[in-house]
Amino acid sequence: MRFADHRYCRRLALSVATIFTLSGCGLLGPDYKRPPLPDGAGYSEVPVPEQTRPAGERGADVQRFVSGRDIPGDWWKMFGSQALSDLVNAAFAASPDVEAAKATLKQAQANTRAANTSWFPTANARLSADRVGISSAILGQEISEVFTLSTGLVTASYPIDVFGTLRKVEASNAQALDQRFQLEAAYLTLSSNIVVAAIQEASLRAQIAATEALIATKRRLYRLIEKQFELGGATMADVLAQQSALAQSETNLPPLRNSLEQQRTLLRNLAGRFPSDPLPETFSFADLRLPEELPVSLPSSLVEQRPDIRSADAQLRAAYAQVGIAVANMLPQISLSGVGGRIGISSVTLGIWDVGITLSLPIFDAGKLIYQRQAADAGLDAAKARYRSTVLHAFRNVADSLQALQSDADSVAAQRRVERIAAASLNVAEKQFEEGSGSVLGLLNAQTQYDQAKIGLIQAEARRLSDTAALYQALGGGWWNRPGPETPSTFSPYVPAAAPAPAATQVSKP
Repeated sequence: MRFADHRYCRRLALSVATIFTLSGCGLLGPDYKRPPLPDGAGYSEVPVPEQTRPAGERGADVQRFVSGRDIPGDWWKMFGSQALSDLVNAAFAASPDVEAAKATLKQAQANTRAANTSWFPTANARLSADRVGISSAILGQEISEVFTLSTGLVTASYPIDVFGTLRKVEASNAQALDQRFQLEAAYLTLSSNIVVAAIQEASLRAQIAATEALIATKRRLYRLIEKQFELGGATMADVLAQQSALAQSETNLPPLRNSLEQQRTLLRNLAGRFPSDPLPETFSFADLRLPEELPVSLPSSLVEQRPDIRSADAQLRAAYAQVGIAVANMLPQISLSGVGGRIGISSVTLGIWDVGITLSLPIFDAGKLIYQRQAADAGLDAAKARYRSTVLHAFRNVADSLQALQSDADSVAAQRRVERIAAASLNVAEKQFEEGSGSVLGLLNAQTQYDQAKIGLIQAEARRLSDTAALYQALGGGWWNRPGPETPSTFSPYVPAAAPAPAATQVSKP
């Protein structure tokens, strides 16, 4: 090798060393920083009470709020229905929404692995063999020659993206993390929808049973009024009034039965089944238990537990990385390349090699890179705003659920009192009418009040169960405690490894 070649190699080595030295100087663009939770953030201006007010006699149906209590991964088991647990597990295995979320996560993971390959050089081999013929005329004589040209080359290149590679990998990792929590959100939404649909089915069955019982009572009274009419103890107006009340109750049954069938179809759909597929699971209030102890996660834990907050946080990470990428694109791009191989012409073989460094610097692009940086900055601002909006929405969900449960307990207690009074009033009206001292109008009014009270009580109890499920959903659903192939810690160091420990911190704003 000539002296000039040695000098070239030394300069090349010095340039490469300088490049790697610069690459260790840190990343360009702003560093990721999760917005802190404001001091005093809570679910209410006043402390959350320790329990709801009794909804039944002798302190029955009290729900207690336990601050810092962890949430089981299979929280729907708290309702005590094996049929409900079986349906949720079956839905997890068959839901197309979950399957789509899983596939999207796998896609994001593959893209992340592909992004990580940018740390390595690339090499390609090329082999070729050609038969070449040359003919010419020299001094009036035709000369022709045919020979074989063979080429074997190996090319290697290494784009030293000094400023942008880490940011690109960071952005890809953040996108995979986002999809990880999109999958958890799909699980949580599916399980919550199934629980609420099962509760609604139980409510409809109870309303149908109550309506059928009321229809039977009204038919009995209708026959009694008819008999009194025949004996001269009632008028035709009395008969028609009771007949109208009976017909009104009968018209309430078809819509209820239609709603029940639609609810069954909804459950089939949530479980990934067609309307014609069997659904052996049925639900009634007798099969559902009201959870007595309810978790109330600390505000500092909520931002770690909610899949939508974790997803928004991952999107924020990606937005930070995009700013770094936009900055790196405005700076020089450097790459190393090398070629080595042999070229053979018949029996003659030549060895060749080439090593070089390329520096690319944007000079004029009509402001494209500047605009891209501005777009990345705006995207980061939008991601920060979306994160804050998601956190505010999450805290509102928990606050609404806690308030609803307290209100539900009061509503159930009130409806039970109304139902008892209406039932007693109807009983008195029936006896008075049978004894001849009561009027048909009084009897009809008592029937109407009892109808409304009975249905109102059923609906109030269903709301209480549904709002209990809504609280579990609002707190994140305990996905970190659910066993499965997608281990949360694989994707994020912020996932709680164990149950959030109870603390003395007030749940509410001081």
